[in-house]
Amino acid sequence: MSHEPTPRSSLATRQLAYAGIAGLALAIVIVAGGMTVRAADEHKVEAWTESQAIPTVSVIVPKAGTSGNTLDLPGRLEAFTSAPIYARVDGYLKSWHVDIGDRVKAGDELAVINTPELDQQSNQAKADLASAQAEAALAKTTAERWQALLGSDSVSRQDVDDRTQDYAAKKARVLAAQANVDRLVAEKSFARIVAPFDGVITARNTDVGALINAGSGSAAQLFTVASVDKLRVYVHVPQDYAPLIKTGESATFDAPQYPGKHFTARVVALADQVNAESGTTVVQLMVDNPNHLLIPGSYVSLQFALPVHVGTLRVPASALIFDARGLRVASVDGHDRVRFKSVSIQQDYGNAVAIGSGLTGADRVIDTPPDGLVEGDLVRVNSGGKGGAHG
Repeated sequence: MSHEPTPRSSLATRQLAYAGIAGLALAIVIVAGGMTVRAADEHKVEAWTESQAIPTVSVIVPKAGTSGNTLDLPGRLEAFTSAPIYARVDGYLKSWHVDIGDRVKAGDELAVINTPELDQQSNQAKADLASAQAEAALAKTTAERWQALLGSDSVSRQDVDDRTQDYAAKKARVLAAQANVDRLVAEKSFARIVAPFDGVITARNTDVGALINAGSGSAAQLFTVASVDKLRVYVHVPQDYAPLIKTGESATFDAPQYPGKHFTARVVALADQVNAESGTTVVQLMVDNPNHLLIPGSYVSLQFALPVHVGTLRVPASALIFDARGLRVASVDGHDRVRFKSVSIQQDYGNAVAIGSGLTGADRVIDTPPDGLVEGDLVRVNSGGKGGAHG
């Protein structure tokens, strides 16, 4: 007995076959689509990676400086004249008449020293002078008498000469005694301490009754007088810049105690010698101080205006490359390829340098070049980069 498929079972079989074919086709489409998407993503990643591998740089065009930079240096103020006052005689301080901050004129009395020992020496010297004068007067009379007796042959020539020489010696003793009296009188005058010039008392290191020792060795100074109507400004200039500083030129400076206020000083002297340890030379400037705003000993910050170097091009210091091949800059050619150029510095301004050779005004110099650049590398120029050099 045989069984034949019914029309219904045949239809079911065909439907299953169609469903299998459709499922297979859908799977193929899905797999193909996934492969296509993956390939597109890989292509995008590759393109992005290649794009990111090209460094983006900012470029500047070297330009001639229109004005010189400024050289900022620390300096200090000193009084135009400052004198420590020491005693010239021993004794005890009898009185003082000025204190710190007082203004004095030349010749004003600052203090008086009591000198009892010197007074006694002066009295003794005057007594010695009187004794010498009496002896000289007697010797003179004796010599004149013996000279008169010589004409009558009552005395010998030798005796007359002895009396004459004795009178000469006595006169010499008078002169010596007089000189000693004058010395002590002059020394006594130093018991009155006076101001040597117009100025301000900046120190007082004594008081009434203090023991005073003469001299400036181990003895302490009594006063300090400073002239502050003008002040000296001392600054140490690096030897590279020393030739640019000229006598008669001006410089501005700021004092911390007067923020926002600027003062002007004039160069009056150059040391013309470089300190071997610091590599600097001392420059002295002068500033008027009529209102006594500035104080000796103060720290100041000076600014020297530097001249423009003709024929040089200026680039920021950040564009320089120091390596085994020397001093170079990285530039970008017309095809956005890196080209290294050896340069020489004419003048260093701190944040910028004047290039003496190696560049032209048409070069596009990379500012702050990234590490790893080599000759011929392709770069992308930042459209928002700098258009010119500093300064």
